[in-house]
Amino acid sequence: MTIAIFSRGILRIPHLENLLGQPVSDMRGPGWLYSGAQPSAVAGWGLRPSAARARAHAMRKELPYLALEDGFLRSLGLGVAGEPPLSLVIDDLGIYYDANRPSRLEQLIAASELTSVEWRQANRGLEWMRRHRLSKYNHAPDISLPPREGQTRVLVLDQTEGDVSVRLGGADAQTFRTMLDTACREHPGAEIWVKTHPDVVAGKKRGHLQQPPKGVRLLAEDVCPQSLLSQMDVVYTATSHMGFEALVAGCRVVCFGMPWYAGWALTDDRHPRIEELRPRRAGPRSLEQLFHAAYLRYARYIQPETGQPGTFFDAAEWIRLNRGLQAQNQGTLWCVGMSLWKQAVVRPFLSAPGNRIRFVRKLPAKLEPGSRVVSWGLRSPARAAAQAAGMPALAMEDGFLRSVGLGSNLLPPLSLVVDSGGLYYAWQSGSDLQHLLNTSMPDEVELDRASRLRKRLVTSRLSKYNIGGAFQLAPAAKGKRVVLVPGQVEDDASILMGSPSIQTNLTLLRSVRHACPEAWLIYKPHPDVVAGNRRGSIPTEMLAGLANQVAIDADIASCLAIADEVHTMTSLAGFEALMQGKVVHCYGAPFYAGWGLTQDRLHLPQRQKRLNLDELVHGALIAYPRYILPGRKGFARVEAVVNLLEQLSNDRRTTAHGCWLTQLWRKVRGLMKTFAHPS
Repeated sequence: MTIAIFSRGILRIPHLENLLGQPVSDMRGPGWLYSGAQPSAVAGWGLRPSAARARAHAMRKELPYLALEDGFLRSLGLGVAGEPPLSLVIDDLGIYYDANRPSRLEQLIAASELTSVEWRQANRGLEWMRRHRLSKYNHAPDISLPPREGQTRVLVLDQTEGDVSVRLGGADAQTFRTMLDTACREHPGAEIWVKTHPDVVAGKKRGHLQQPPKGVRLLAEDVCPQSLLSQMDVVYTATSHMGFEALVAGCRVVCFGMPWYAGWALTDDRHPRIEELRPRRAGPRSLEQLFHAAYLRYARYIQPETGQPGTFFDAAEWIRLNRGLQAQNQGTLWCVGMSLWKQAVVRPFLSAPGNRIRFVRKLPAKLEPGSRVVSWGLRSPARAAAQAAGMPALAMEDGFLRSVGLGSNLLPPLSLVVDSGGLYYAWQSGSDLQHLLNTSMPDEVELDRASRLRKRLVTSRLSKYNIGGAFQLAPAAKGKRVVLVPGQVEDDASILMGSPSIQTNLTLLRSVRHACPEAWLIYKPHPDVVAGNRRGSIPTEMLAGLANQVAIDADIASCLAIADEVHTMTSLAGFEALMQGKVVHCYGAPFYAGWGLTQDRLHLPQRQKRLNLDELVHGALIAYPRYILPGRKGFARVEAVVNLLEQLSNDRRTTAHGCWLTQLWRKVRGLMKTFAHPS
């Protein structure tokens, strides 16, 4: 059974079948007659005139008609600008904005009796709406209004001409004029603002209140609704959904139409026909009940990274993440001294609507306002010049869940970090990660997320590169303390800037053997060194007298699983060992040292907090890095990257050795991507 669709626009919605929960049939041409599919329902876009054919077909065939509309948490950008929806509402009775007949949303609210779990979900969702400033559309910047001139601030919401929700909500053009006059009369000493609809700001439609009277301020710019509503006391609306968002923000809401949230004793209802709704909207309902019915039951969502069925919180977290990172990417970003391969790698991590990415060999003499310099690592002359001139500088480096394969073998990363303070491996640089760990206070939900992520990484044996096979402990190790020493690339910046005393693998190995003379010592060379791409090898004859076993092609996660403790300069393996519950000794100052979780050789006074493991995991793997999925728009949440890494790791557990032909092909693909997006 399928859902019949007559609209080209609806059929173009990405992941439509996952949003509907059922296959669809394209009814625009004769092909469906021969497909054998028997529609169980017909879907159209709400009650708009464009859906007349679908409604007529449903009536003729005696099939249910499903009214579709954008969900209340729709997308990051505007629908009129071509942004696809992350949520839809599906109504088999009517549609939420039609006050003349029952809707499925109205019945969900009327029958709402929330369990304790549902109350917590609703409260969490409302808290997310306020904290993350979520709205139907989420592209607009925050606004800070000038200091108050009156004791009360009043906002009057305009809507677009011809909006079917205005007409079916019992309002018309005169309603808006009456509403504004009433707001002025009821609040003579107040500051009164009129908010223009985003589609009018975008130049797509016309509004009703484009020339308000003298003394009334017109806000004819696109702004974040929650940032505006948090500065208002009273909101007047006809049927705008922003009226419900005003309830979320704690405003008193006066309704001159009959929107879906009116008539439940939460709003000041002024429509002359409001009493007609009483039989259907009997009894008061709480804000939590309205939110749970509308956002968590009535609307359907997809996971933005994959298009699979999702939840409100999937869409909300993705929108919050992408809005924040796009804001960080604004302006002109001057990427200095990067190879063509590196340009292809970094571009998706720096992209944002309206920004400009310039790849140059050296900085021009004069830079436009809003410019920032981007370098790979901290040792760029351009970065030093920018800092000397007082210009903002960003540093980039691989993230901690990078790929299945080595960066030195030209495997593109799924994760990078972009740091405005320094970089995580330079403990004296004042990195964003160090600041984040010193100051952030993840809540219970965020710590639970970090705990689940940590356990999943351990169970799946995922690490930075995800290469190598299983490691078998030698029988002679039985009964001995097993100590793992991960080798590193000796000219890597993390050693040069993070390990002042010990900077070679041989020196580290000798120090560990001296500290643990009776232990079974396993040395794990760095995969880049094994592949012959980087410096740091130890002669075989020297290894023989120090290490009991050498794990050359082994998976680091399997080595960690059998170790009792890990001794390292600054290796990420120490962080991965902490996640496995191992004792970790740090001879340098990696990002995870100094927080009370490791045995440290260095004193790190910059790290002022004592963290638990999940606080560290939240900062290092969730809040700090940026993630992308190949071929997917926008930034991804870490869980989506873990999904992909699990799939790729299961498909092929490789060795560290790279084939030159494979490297060449990766480089060609990277160059093709660069030339496809000229700077």
